[in-house]
Amino acid sequence: MAKEVEIKFRVADRKALAAALKGHGFRQVTPSTHEINSLYDLPGQKLRKQGELLRLRKYGDAWVLTHKAKGKAGLHKVRVELETRVENGEQMDAILHALKFAPTFRYEKYRAEWSDGTGHVVLDQTPIDNYGEIEGPPRWIDRTAKALGIAPADYITQTYADLFFTWKRRTRSKASEMTFRAVGTRTS
Repeated sequence: MAKEVEIKFRVADRKALAAALKGHGFRQVTPSTHEINSLYDLPGQKLRKQGELLRLRKYGDAWVLTHKAKGKAGLHKVRVELETRVENGEQMDAILHALKFAPTFRYEKYRAEWSDGTGHVVLDQTPIDNYGEIEGPPRWIDRTAKALGIAPADYITQTYADLFFTWKRRTRSKASEMTFRAVGTRTS
């Protein structure tokens, strides 16, 4: 089973981070691309209560279905992740509904991906802030973070849903999903 090991961090300046990545030998794998995510669950939020996640993602024109098992909280977020490309996202949504799954949360972002051949760094522009993610082997994550000026104290292991609901409490926003329209922010 494939394990996902990652951390998130806040990004103050996306252009400066992109320049730092280039300076450390990373190459851009994908340009900033629109991504929309829907999290699905069964009645009673069975998956969420077990710490699991079922996500249907549209990244540009590509669809991916992902299941993430309950993770382990520590310096890095670690969890088993299973993914597969889906030819038709609308049909996959219909299949999930037929199996009694329903969307419980939607979030979107613009994501650019970078790699050095060992792991990935992504730059996400979300409706609530700019974030980066570093995904790969734990020691590589720590070396990469240090090279980019990110201290372990700046590591975030929360999901985007967790970050959104923390933001929502702090700002007293009435938004029910983390989309640019619902939050009322624009992309730049």
